[in-house]
Amino acid sequence: MITFADSSPYSRRSFLQVGSLGLGGLSLSQLMGWRASAAKAGIPLKNKSVVFLFMHGGPPQQETFDPKMEAPAEIRSSTGEVKTTIPGVTFGGTFEKLAERARRLAIVRSYTTGNGNHDIKPIVGKDSLGANIGSLYARVAGANVPATGMPRNVALFPRAIDAGSQERVKQFGNFLAHGTVGSSCAPFAPGSTKNDLQGDMTMWMSRQRLEDRMYLLDKIDGLKRALDHGAADGLGELQKQAVNMITGGISEAFDLSKEDPLTIARYDTAALINPNSISKSWNNHRNYRDHGQTLGKLMLLARRLCERGAGFVTVTTNFVWDFHSDKNNAGAAEGMDYCGIPFDHAVSAFLDDLEDRGLSDQILLVCCGEMGRTPKLQKNGGRNHWGR
Repeated sequence: MITFADSSPYSRRSFLQVGSLGLGGLSLSQLMGWRASAAKAGIPLKNKSVVFLFMHGGPPQQETFDPKMEAPAEIRSSTGEVKTTIPGVTFGGTFEKLAERARRLAIVRSYTTGNGNHDIKPIVGKDSLGANIGSLYARVAGANVPATGMPRNVALFPRAIDAGSQERVKQFGNFLAHGTVGSSCAPFAPGSTKNDLQGDMTMWMSRQRLEDRMYLLDKIDGLKRALDHGAADGLGELQKQAVNMITGGISEAFDLSKEDPLTIARYDTAALINPNSISKSWNNHRNYRDHGQTLGKLMLLARRLCERGAGFVTVTTNFVWDFHSDKNNAGAAEGMDYCGIPFDHAVSAFLDDLEDRGLSDQILLVCCGEMGRTPKLQKNGGRNHWGR
């Protein structure tokens, strides 16, 4: 069984066999030792990236990739099924586009997160040293691409696309956690809060004024910061990161207005779900709206960042997959209309774009939540937590 919650030690050979996401089970001493060994040997970083699309809330297996239509009515997918390009394999009924691309996917049915608690594992948990997995990567690879200032580790939330969307969900864990590896390795999160220093990447002064770097740093020091309490030790690195991004022109990578309008339209999920059609009876209706309005463009932004050197990009859309059919959340069938349809479109567009650009072997997309949902459908059409 595959798990990110296995704290047993791995050899470097085992690490290469499991893949980079196995970092979730490393110790700090192993992590630092590997970095030192790599530096001593002069091993260059490979031109590879990971985009981790976190399906926060716990997506249901039956309505996504394991419909079980031969099972009794209370167990099988409430959205039906759709045939894939692989004989005998079907997906949930809202995944029509992904079904056409099934041969490009690896559906890991044996994977489990170990429990049914709402948190943000495996992105951040005790077995990732209390850090975003991308922070562990940045500790090894370096916080930035030296030539451009591009952050190696980035986290994208709906506000990176739409300033009017809900603030990122914080009550289940800190997506920007860096654990013990240092605040300079924390995920760079454009637009994550309205007063976030990291979100201000546009140069509003002449280059002549930038020749005095201390002047710029004084101005940056005067801005409001949304840094955690342990950030003082990494402040110098964060300031360098901001300056490098401004002067290196890398801010254009975060600007979707620089993208081909046809490509933007190819990704865009905003037109798929009419916000007025989302029932206001659910307390989570604003998050459903943000998911539909921003997911496609978030995936496009992730691709742009990976092209320019970001090695680990976390994408998430504010806790929308918790299909209880209670006062907060829609049931499985209705929830898949709000969440599954944009997901199907955005991920399919991402896969097609990678293939068209010759990036399929350079960028790995991982999609999962913190748990699944119970096999048996409740009478109200919802599913409870299932971590096994």
